Amino acid sequence: MLNKYPMWKNLMVVFILAIGLLYALPNVYGEDPAVQISAGRNATVSATTVDQVRDALEQAGIASKSVVMENGLVEVRFNNVEDQGRGKELVAAQLGDDYIVAINLAAATPEWLKSLGGTPMKLGLDLRGGVNFLMEVDMNEAINKQQEQIVADFRSQLREERLRYSGVRIAPTGVEVRFRQEDIAEKAKAHLQGLHQNLIFSDRDSTSFVASFTEPYLKEVQEYALTQNITILRNRVNELGVAEPVVQRQGADRITVELPGVQDTARAKEILGATATLEFRALAENADVNAAMRGIVPPDAKLYNDRDGRPVILKQAVILTGDHITGAKSGYSETSQPQVNIDLDAVGGNKMADFTKDMIGKGMATVFIEYKPTGERDADGRPTFDKIEEVINVATIQARLGRSFRITGIDSPAEAQNLALLLRAGALIAPITIVQERTIGPSLGQENIDNGKAALLYGMLAVVLFMAVYYRKFGVISVVALAGNIILMVGIMSMIPGATLTMPGIAGIVLTVGMAVDGNVLIFERIREEIRAGRSVQQAINEGYANAFSTIADANITTLITALILFSVGTGPVKGFAVTLMIGIATSMFTSIIGTRAVVNALWGGKRMKKLDI
Repeated sequence: MLNKYPMWKNLMVVFILAIGLLYALPNVYGEDPAVQISAGRNATVSATTVDQVRDALEQAGIASKSVVMENGLVEVRFNNVEDQGRGKELVAAQLGDDYIVAINLAAATPEWLKSLGGTPMKLGLDLRGGVNFLMEVDMNEAINKQQEQIVADFRSQLREERLRYSGVRIAPTGVEVRFRQEDIAEKAKAHLQGLHQNLIFSDRDSTSFVASFTEPYLKEVQEYALTQNITILRNRVNELGVAEPVVQRQGADRITVELPGVQDTARAKEILGATATLEFRALAENADVNAAMRGIVPPDAKLYNDRDGRPVILKQAVILTGDHITGAKSGYSETSQPQVNIDLDAVGGNKMADFTKDMIGKGMATVFIEYKPTGERDADGRPTFDKIEEVINVATIQARLGRSFRITGIDSPAEAQNLALLLRAGALIAPITIVQERTIGPSLGQENIDNGKAALLYGMLAVVLFMAVYYRKFGVISVVALAGNIILMVGIMSMIPGATLTMPGIAGIVLTVGMAVDGNVLIFERIREEIRAGRSVQQAINEGYANAFSTIADANITTLITALILFSVGTGPVKGFAVTLMIGIATSMFTSIIGTRAVVNALWGGKRMKKLDI
């Protein structure tokens, strides 16, 4: 029959709209003012922490909606912003500096909706408020670390070939290798040249040469440091529980970090301020600690301190750096002792296997190295850092290690958990410093949301009035479709894990409101033309939809191509606008063509009618 959808098609329309409504629903419930508590390096979050926080709030007379522990974090929800501020100050004072207490907004989605995967749409920094950091990577340190790695590689490779050298060290122009005999120097140079084709080897004299970086290799090292730091920063922020962070590159040596919902700049700096690296070094077994404390340290060793201030002497040669770690989990050994299970990448696994094959029963230490900005800059205008080194663990090598091994000798499960967190968070390839910070308050974010809602409301109101007056009942149907379109857009954006709504995104939604009725205008005008041409009502409806489809599709495809180009070349807000626009194009085509057709068919399809109110 003309203008009748089969039952499955009607059910499909209802099902899609119901799914969109279900996943758009969490946005109705809003967010609770909350405080998020995570542990620092020397603390753990446990049920005791929850009780401590709850008791402190009750004694201070600060009402809270809930205090729960989830995913290693304590989340305290409050009834209003005033209680949130007072609660944050109280909890921070109560727990001390070992804990990170940050203001946050927690979704108030009901449990039944959460169990279905429903979450509210993620809001960007300009809508939710938060902090923005511009960080600069110390490329000099990245190059220095690579030179240290080359020194270690040269030593290992020369030993394997039994080419005796008198010294391998970092020189101002590269890595200098010295020998006592000319013929060995020539053989060593030829051997290393074959292994390191990205280095330039130049003779210093007859028994020594210098290996320096080629220009492409230097750029490769800097590029690697930047991209790896971005990845590690992203992991670190995720591990510490900051919701929907944005970590992206800006220029040749800078990184932008946005933490929506975080209003405490000092604490946010603390989250990112752990600009630390990790190194595995061998224990100098026979070194005299007392002599080392008097300044007599073996030439191939270095004196460190552990977290309790006890002296530890380690070999200067680095076995492995933390950037080879791909995974770390805390657990228990066969004897129920806490341990950390570590996974390495292929390169790291080979290095660890080579080192430990003859070192069973010897000690290996994990060194935590932190670079703290001094606030000063060198002659080239680059930031300077204080280097702080600390031994966090000394373990005994039980067997030859490969890509997976475990660190034992850990005092407590809490320490194992902390070490695993630190290792998972990754080690920065090069230290970074914050060169610019910007805080957007929640009030400004709320103002942006209110302005966006007002723009959307006025836009919709104008469209509703025009369509209802000009196209009457068909205009009302298009308005219903428009509402369905917005619900679908919000539902889809809430379902996409990485989608974040920003001010340009709201602009994309407002633009889509206008575009959504374009399709209906074309269809309705076609129907009018068919009626004026003398066709029956049913034929006019059928021909109107059929003839307008290609025009609507062409118009939307051209817009979609534009949105794709914006998405591929744009960054940040431009990309967000493009995503919103693409989703809007897809949902508006569905609602304006299939959705309205289902309603029109249900109301007038197959009926004998002489006149159509359009």
